[in-house]
Amino acid sequence: MQSDLLTLYGETFNSRLLLGTALYPSPQTMLDAINASRCDIVTLGLRRQNPKDRDGAQIWEAIKGTGCRLLPNTAGCKTVKEAVNLAEMSREIFGTPWIKLEVVGDDYNLQPDPFGLVEAAAELVKRGFKVLPYCTDDLVLCQKLLSVGCEVLMPWGAPIGTGQGLLNKYNLRTLRERLPDVPLIVDAGIGAPSQACEAMEMGFDAILLNTAVAKAQQPALMAQAFGAAIAAGRAAYKGGLMQKRQTASPSTPVIGQPFWHQQKQQQ
Repeated sequence: MQSDLLTLYGETFNSRLLLGTALYPSPQTMLDAINASRCDIVTLGLRRQNPKDRDGAQIWEAIKGTGCRLLPNTAGCKTVKEAVNLAEMSREIFGTPWIKLEVVGDDYNLQPDPFGLVEAAAELVKRGFKVLPYCTDDLVLCQKLLSVGCEVLMPWGAPIGTGQGLLNKYNLRTLRERLPDVPLIVDAGIGAPSQACEAMEMGFDAILLNTAVAKAQQPALMAQAFGAAIAAGRAAYKGGLMQKRQTASPSTPVIGQPFWHQQKQQQ
C-alpha cells in the first residue's frame, strides 16, 4: 500500500498532526505529549523560549532533542515590521527558514490582520523564508497569500484557544474545493479529537493545535487521541464518505425475500 505522506515545501512527513509547545505544566509533560502524538513538526515561539538569553533554555533543549521539524512562530506580533524582525531572529537562532507567520489584528479574538499578513508574507518570501501563514478562512485572503508566494495555508477553525471547533464549515469547505492542490492545515480553535477528525474528513491535509493537549488533564493521552483521530479522519476522506440522504435506504432488501431464505426453500 502506498504511503500517504504529508508534503510541505518539498519535505515529507509521516504525521499530519503539528503540535505546539506552549502552556504545558513542565518540559517533561511536553515531551511525553510530543512522543505520544508521534508528530513530526512542533511549533515554538522565540519570545517565550528566547534561547539566546538562556531564558527557557531547558525547554529549548528538550524541543531540540525530539528530532521534530521546528516551526518557529511570530506569535504576538502586531505589525509587519515586528513580524519580519522576529522571523529573522528565529531563523538565526533556530537555524531554519520555516516560519509560522502571525500578525495579530484584534486583541479580543486574536484574529489575524489580513492586510499586514499579506504584506509580511510577501516580504518574508522575498527573503527566502518558507512561510506558513496563520489566517482566517476567507477565500480571497488565502488567494492573496498564495499570489505572494506562500505554498501552505493555515486557516483557523475558530479563534485561538477557544476549543470551538469548525465554526464556519461553509468557508472551510469552500477553501478545500477552490484550492484543491494547496496544502491546507486547520490551525487554532480545535478542542476535541472529534473536531480534528471532522476537519480531516473534509479533506484538510493536517491539524495544528496546542491548548487542547497542553491543558488536558493527561496531555500525553490526549495527544495520542488526537493523533489517532487525525489518522482516522484522513483514512475516511481517502476511503470516500457516503453521501447524505434525505430518505432512508435499507441495507437489507424489503422487496422479495433475502437470498439465504430463498435458497433454504429450494432445498
